[in-house]
Amino acid sequence: MIRPVVLLPDPILSTPARPVTEFGEATLALAADLLDTMRGSSHSVGVAAPQIGVGIRAFALDVTGHRKAKSCHGELVLFNPEVVLAHGRDVGREGCMSVPDLTGDVARHTTIVVRGYTPEGDERVLECDAFEARALQHELDHLDGHVFLDRVVSSDRVFQRRVYR
Repeated sequence: MIRPVVLLPDPILSTPARPVTEFGEATLALAADLLDTMRGSSHSVGVAAPQIGVGIRAFALDVTGHRKAKSCHGELVLFNPEVVLAHGRDVGREGCMSVPDLTGDVARHTTIVVRGYTPEGDERVLECDAFEARALQHELDHLDGHVFLDRVVSSDRVFQRRVYR
């Protein structure tokens, strides 16, 4: 089911999400809703559970076909993700469904290794670089109660989103 996306300044976006302790029907249902919501937005490559009003450490991600993607793990949902390794630094433009009118320049690691769990509870380790690493860190921030505006390199690097027709 496509869920409505929560918009800033909703407090759930600034509240750290809680870890999942049991895997089963509830995690499978949340995973399906995250995927449906991500697919339902024309420019989305990811959505975190807090963005659909659920304070759980989970996100969906898919950078398939994105021109800036190098690594690509396809469509996935990860629960309780944690960073194992991160290095490199690059500044890039980001936007967010929860902040629909703005974009901003954010510094992120260029390579990241993350460990988490599938909706079924199986451990999964992802090694990501380039755009997939950026998108993954963006979603991880949502789980920690941050939006990209909290990470912009300076206040003059926030912009009105362009509208493409």
